[in-house]
Amino acid sequence: MLKYLIQKEFLQIRRNSFLPRLIVLFPIVMMCVMPWVMNQEVKNIRVDVVDADHTVASQRLVQQIAASNYFVFSGLKPTYDAALKDIQTSKADIILEIRDGRYLIAANAVNGTKGSMGAAYLSQIVATLPSSPRGGNASEVLSLYNKHHDYKLFMIPALFAILMMLMTGFLPALNIVGEKEAGTIEQINVTPVSKGVFILAKLIPYWLIALFLITVCLLLSWLVYGITCQGPLWLVYLLAMLLALFFSSLGLIISNYSDTMQQAMFVIWFFVVCMLLLSGLFTPTRSMPSWAYLTTYVNPMHYFIDAIRTVFIRGGSLQHIAHQVCALLAIGIFMAVWAVMSYQKNRA
Repeated sequence: MLKYLIQKEFLQIRRNSFLPRLIVLFPIVMMCVMPWVMNQEVKNIRVDVVDADHTVASQRLVQQIAASNYFVFSGLKPTYDAALKDIQTSKADIILEIRDGRYLIAANAVNGTKGSMGAAYLSQIVATLPSSPRGGNASEVLSLYNKHHDYKLFMIPALFAILMMLMTGFLPALNIVGEKEAGTIEQINVTPVSKGVFILAKLIPYWLIALFLITVCLLLSWLVYGITCQGPLWLVYLLAMLLALFFSSLGLIISNYSDTMQQAMFVIWFFVVCMLLLSGLFTPTRSMPSWAYLTTYVNPMHYFIDAIRTVFIRGGSLQHIAHQVCALLAIGIFMAVWAVMSYQKNRA
């Protein structure tokens, strides 16, 4: 019985005019566009320089700023007030004033992240000058992982979470709610098919498609960026299946309590956005307030992202991610049991 139900799901996917296109385009957009767009490195910081010394050291500093990949040299200004006008009109982000061998850095804090990071980058350049008061305390930084500080290497494994969320969370849930709206689910409800078999038939096709897409994404990351997984590949698939178990169960729970596709979409989107923003995908979780950090203990996205980065970037083994695997497994089983128990065949 399960075999024929799975065949029915694949036939429905193939006859859908949108899903096959999504399955083809999704990994391409995910790997070839998102790593460039979802880049939180602060670049193109416009700098005005007020050079009152006109020394060799100050000219060398200006040349270093102009040659940096992070800054855009906006030009020399005669006075600090003239540079401040550029800040006020958003023509510049940072002012560097050189006077009597001292360096004053003033940053536009309207965009707090850009201002603080830009000032930090510029301070590092100033600190390397022989004339800088801190020049004698040079330090050396040794990067054990991601040695070239490539943000794409940091983001690519985390993008797998978005892939699993869409393929195994949204689509199965909207499939069931769509059948409720069309009335075709009544034909299943009057058959002797058990709830467990029916739910598995809805989930297995999307699980297989999601695993296929992860394989495609791994190949694209290698072909396009030269980035490969440093740890065992089977751990990547294990983590993906555990996260798929959670998201598919969450989607089914929401679909079981929803009567329309619009209602299910809004409820799923609410939970997904909260889990994404609180997972550490974009910002470190330790930067959150203590009350917000407590939510990471029940957030499977946090466990997945932490584990996938450990395996993909640092080459961790199962021993290094045992805590995350156990947490994902426990949350997934709990949600799966809830999904099966909440489905009612007589509620069509």
